[in-house]
Amino acid sequence: MSFRDARILGLEMKADTQREAIDELEAETTTLSGMVLEREREMRVLDQRLREANECHDRSIASLDAITARLEELEAQARGQATRIRMKALREAVEVSKKVKALTEAEADAGSHANGNAIESPPDDEGLYAGRVKLEIGPLGDFSQLVGFEDAVGQIGASEISVERFSEGRATFSMNLDQPVDLLRELEELSNVEFKVRHTASDNLILDVDEDQGPEQRAA
Repeated sequence: MSFRDARILGLEMKADTQREAIDELEAETTTLSGMVLEREREMRVLDQRLREANECHDRSIASLDAITARLEELEAQARGQATRIRMKALREAVEVSKKVKALTEAEADAGSHANGNAIESPPDDEGLYAGRVKLEIGPLGDFSQLVGFEDAVGQIGASEISVERFSEGRATFSMNLDQPVDLLRELEELSNVEFKVRHTASDNLILDVDEDQGPEQRAA
């Protein structure tokens, strides 16, 4: 009996120890479960924030794309408007030049009738030009090349420079030279286009642009 009681007591003590271990494991499991649930809640919160951040980013990208498209549209409109303004100014300048030309020719005709028909003489041997001179040149590649050649004419000391005509790449300039100028030599030095002389007279020149030159040189 004593042996049996002792064994029962030992088993009870072992059972108590095992129950304490189980209680400790259950407590630890409960703690770990709580931690897992807390991490899951944090992950759900972070996932929600990530989705909101992605949606905000997408909206920002869409807004930026819309702004970029609008800016490109406005830039294209501005370029078109600037081109139309330049072409309108050129047409108006040509019309004004035509009127000035008609008036000048009418005055010249009146002077010819009063003083007899004048016979034009070619430039002198030194190639000097003075007074009212007309110069035709072409073909010019574009409007910027026309403006560049007009700037070169202005640098030789000419005044009252006007574009009387600009059609199919050929431009006709009218200018006044207050002092005798070696016009061809000055143009060769100042102009970015290469040209050949087709016709010369005392008050007009016809020049042909060398079409064999490269496109970069013609557009310079």
